[in-house]
Amino acid sequence: MAATGLSNDPREYRTRLATQSDEQIDAWAAELMRDVAKRRGVIRVIEDFGRAARLGDGDIERVFASGGGPPAVVGRDREGRLMIPAVALFALVPGIRAEAPDGRDRLIEYLVANFGELVYV
Repeated sequence: MAATGLSNDPREYRTRLATQSDEQIDAWAAELMRDVAKRRGVIRVIEDFGRAARLGDGDIERVFASGGGPPAVVGRDREGRLMIPAVALFALVPGIRAEAPDGRDRLIEYLVANFGELVYV
């Protein structure tokens, strides 16, 4: 599995991710968001991404818009949690790169934080 960046544990996974291209990291992060949203919901993706990327709700909204996501689709659910349509979550990937000098590191953190999800998928 070394060629794909995957491994048996999160520590090795982080090390292998560090050797991957930006394009690969971006693709894997966007795919993970899509897959987790399908299985566990958009709220889970937003919460996990925010925690891993060290972003509050306002920051996530800014990152989403910077990544090409239409700000008008951002909203709140019944409990007041931030909500973004599942089909637009991918905008968080280019957005974090546009907004944070360490965007790559934050995407890697998101991937590693969700290692258990990857193993499940």
